[in-house]
Amino acid sequence: MITKITYADAIESLIGSTNFTIRNNDIDNIIWIGETHDITRQQILDEQTRLQELQDATPEGIDKKAKEDLKASAKAKLIAGEALTAEEADTIVL
Repeated sequence: MITKITYADAIESLIGSTNFTIRNNDIDNIIWIGETHDITRQQILDEQTRLQELQDATPEGIDKKAKEDLKASAKAKLIAGEALTAEEADTIVL
């Protein structure tokens, strides 16, 4: 299963440390345990984006995107009253 890259993932990638806590998943609420690191909010967001792009480019990430697109297509066709392809029909959970 493909996961969403978190702020914690980005911080760990930037500094190689897990000595911090993020309260309420709030990027502005990082509590350092021990040594404080001088990284900016924007650096964390940029690293999160970079890591997510790498994750999404993996075969698993591409497959997930294709399935999401197929499901969206099936939903749009159902709403419009159009026929589904067999592959689109397979995305429907009954």
